[in-house]
Amino acid sequence: MHTVLVTGANRGIGLEFVQQYAQEGWSVIACCRNPDVATKLHYLSGQYPKLIQTYALDVVNHQQIDALSQILSTATIDLLINNAGVYPSGKGDEFGSTDYDAWQYAFEVNTMAPLKMTEAFIQQIARSQLKTIAIITSKMGSIVDNSGGGSYVYRSSKAAVNIVTKSLSIDLKPQQIKAVVLHPGWVKTDMGGPNALITTEQSVTGMRRVINQLKMEDSGNFFAYDGQIVPW
Repeated sequence: MHTVLVTGANRGIGLEFVQQYAQEGWSVIACCRNPDVATKLHYLSGQYPKLIQTYALDVVNHQQIDALSQILSTATIDLLINNAGVYPSGKGDEFGSTDYDAWQYAFEVNTMAPLKMTEAFIQQIARSQLKTIAIITSKMGSIVDNSGGGSYVYRSSKAAVNIVTKSLSIDLKPQQIKAVVLHPGWVKTDMGGPNALITTEQSVTGMRRVINQLKMEDSGNFFAYDGQIVPW
């Protein structure tokens, strides 16, 4: 049985990853800040009590990350999905009105946390069969794709995690560990809004297909949910 660890597992894309992997018979380690009030995650856990474990984890709290790694020190993690992310308010993400506190927090969640998670769980990943790290990013972090300007906070935090992932792909290659960034598309979630183009089911189904087909030579690449390579 394969094992996946998902951050931000209480809603949206993260919750859909939990559901789809559980449906496929994977062991799922589902992490979010407040699992006690994560109603939908609780419901899923009830459906798959032998497959889904839930843990409280705020990804900006490095002590919590290290503590969870200790709890799971004997686990084998085939796939780490760094999904937790934030999209700052537009009012603080425009030229001339930048919310610098929000910018710092965005970097803590969107950029630093995926690296810290990887560092903390590297032994569990290294002993697995699939040895895969997937980080959810956005095309808004692509420099080539930026034709609209603005969104300084969000764009920069996602561009930064893209380069983090590229470095991981190089540094972890000797251990045969793959690391990629995935653009989920414009998804109908609390973050994406009701006018988004695709559902969480469509997005996650596509990203899982990409993950399933990954080879070592794909490590460091930037994929969209439909399998297309996204320019950096």
